[in-house]
Amino acid sequence: MDLVLQPFLRSLETGSVYALAALGIIIVWRTSLVMHFAQGSMGMFAGTAVAFVFNRSGMPLWQAVLVGVAVAVALGFLVDFAIIRRLKRATAVGKEIITLGLIMVFLGLAPIVFGTDPMLLPRFIPSGDIKLGDANISYNGLLNILIGVVIAAGLFLLLQRTKLGLAVRATASNEPTARLMGIPTRSVTLLAWALAGVLGMLAAVMIAPTTTVTPTFMNTVQVSALFACVLGGFQTFYGPVVGAYLIAVVSNFLKLYVSSVWGDQLMYLIILVFLLFRPNGLFGKTYMQKV
Repeated sequence: MDLVLQPFLRSLETGSVYALAALGIIIVWRTSLVMHFAQGSMGMFAGTAVAFVFNRSGMPLWQAVLVGVAVAVALGFLVDFAIIRRLKRATAVGKEIITLGLIMVFLGLAPIVFGTDPMLLPRFIPSGDIKLGDANISYNGLLNILIGVVIAAGLFLLLQRTKLGLAVRATASNEPTARLMGIPTRSVTLLAWALAGVLGMLAAVMIAPTTTVTPTFMNTVQVSALFACVLGGFQTFYGPVVGAYLIAVVSNFLKLYVSSVWGDQLMYLIILVFLLFRPNGLFGKTYMQKV
């Protein structure tokens, strides 16, 4: 039983990281119609700020994370206000190229601002584990799973049960019509970019203890989050979250029982084959329009 449960629990922990990053991508996409390729690099920058403040100031990790939240919100506001809003006449491809360019911007700024030396970031809960049958999971791993599930569930409730959520869904459905109905769509998109930044920062802080904090430590998270959005479908907010957990589970089991070297590649191949038969993803919808 532990041969299945142990990797499954580890997959849930990894899936929570992918889910937060994927939520940031899909929120920006649904509100701004911009494919946010820089989600990982923005999360890297804010996560590096957390590591820098934690290592240099000696403040508790939770306080350093609050600093990271402020940095992530500021980055989101800056990108939307200074860049995205100036691209009204740009094509969809042009906007995507801009977000690809932002990757290079943040990869270049991080060493300039925080230095070139790799940094370490500890777990929220340094030690201790809990036994579930024949499997073990650390308290920090359980915390990461709870963070991913609670944030995802909280966002879904906010989107479905609040006026702010209604404004977000209206903007996601039809931005020009929502604006005509009196919804402050610019504020909604500004909030979406800030929220995406915070989600990316949290994903970075959660994955950082497993590696070293460098400009490239979020690359795998970015790729997996994009695949999660494609797999789950871009028409719903919950599809990419489900896709993120599926990718984490399938990838870990392939690495463990098929090939530790080619596990990720096999997982991507499975997704590509699946998309041949269902190109809109698991929860994607096909809209028919009369001409």
